[in-house]
Amino acid sequence: MVDTQRKLLLGNLACVHGAIYAGMRFFAGYPITPSTEVAEGCSRELPRIGGRFIQMEDEIGSIGAVVGASVSGVKAMTATSGPGYSLMVENIGYAYMTETPCVIINVQRGGPSTGLPTKGSQSDTMQARWGPHGDYTAIAVAPSTVGDTVTETIRAFNLAERFRTPVTILLDEVISHQREMISLPKPGEHQVVDRVKPTASPEEFEPFAHTAGGVSPMPAYGEGYRYVITGLTHDAMGFTTNRPDEIKLKLDKLRNKILNFKSEITKLRIEMMDDAEIAFVSYGSVSRAVLLAVALARKAGVKVGMIQLYTVWPFPDEELRDYLVGCHKVIVPELNMGQVVREVGRILPPDTEIHSLLRYDGEILTPMQLLEKLEEVM
Repeated sequence: MVDTQRKLLLGNLACVHGAIYAGMRFFAGYPITPSTEVAEGCSRELPRIGGRFIQMEDEIGSIGAVVGASVSGVKAMTATSGPGYSLMVENIGYAYMTETPCVIINVQRGGPSTGLPTKGSQSDTMQARWGPHGDYTAIAVAPSTVGDTVTETIRAFNLAERFRTPVTILLDEVISHQREMISLPKPGEHQVVDRVKPTASPEEFEPFAHTAGGVSPMPAYGEGYRYVITGLTHDAMGFTTNRPDEIKLKLDKLRNKILNFKSEITKLRIEMMDDAEIAFVSYGSVSRAVLLAVALARKAGVKVGMIQLYTVWPFPDEELRDYLVGCHKVIVPELNMGQVVREVGRILPPDTEIHSLLRYDGEILTPMQLLEKLEEVM
């Protein structure tokens, strides 16, 4: 019998399969290299299952439509690249303030401005954390393979629904335009999380109530619950407030509902770290090269391991620190001028050496370049 779940799949189309598996039924976007295949895939697949696809006039309209669809009760996402993400950040900030779950796929390319449309990059890593203005706590995940892209897209939707927040998927051109033979998950193979609905009566309902878990139940518009929604700082009923105690309570909520449950969000891949004296810390497509480099170095007798960050934000400080105990040297390879290396350095003991290996000319880091760096620091 032919396994219909087995497919030769493009990375961008893996996003589509993962999102539909997670329950996504609305996509709004605007074509931009190298993410356009995500929109194309949604335009084909969503009408077949009763979903909706719309090409908007620009990225500002796209994220606005996604927020509106989510408030209406539908799991929604968009896909873009760096320049489009820059246009979206104001409405992403609106989604943080209004606690609206949604997923934004950023297929990174070189920048700034229009930069390198057809070349890979990891230069939007910090933008996923600090893009919108103001105080909030971001979630961003980073796949490294086409298979990862399916499962991390499912996880991104689960995190968005669980914590009522936007979640960014930090893909890059290398993975998005790569094809791999993968097995698509079967129904029930992965948990699918839906937002919590209110159990209180419409008269007692508070749309932004401060709960023990930090996340308020969320009805859809039109379900009979009064629901005031505004990007202005608001109280538990959604009404604008200038009271310092209510302002602090709201901003603390945006932070604590993420940080107090960071163990649910953090995901790392650990390879050959049991006796490692040197460690690579990587994320995204670079992790593919790191895995091979570490395997080759091990064959040569070098005690080196690898930690891959599937969750980039919130940064997994405690978990990473625990795994790096005993390592004398840490190497952080990135396709940018050095964004995560500073975060890794921040949590290391003073006597641990940290080294960066950076490439930002549009080309990938190869296993040989990683081995050369390893030899240099030994």
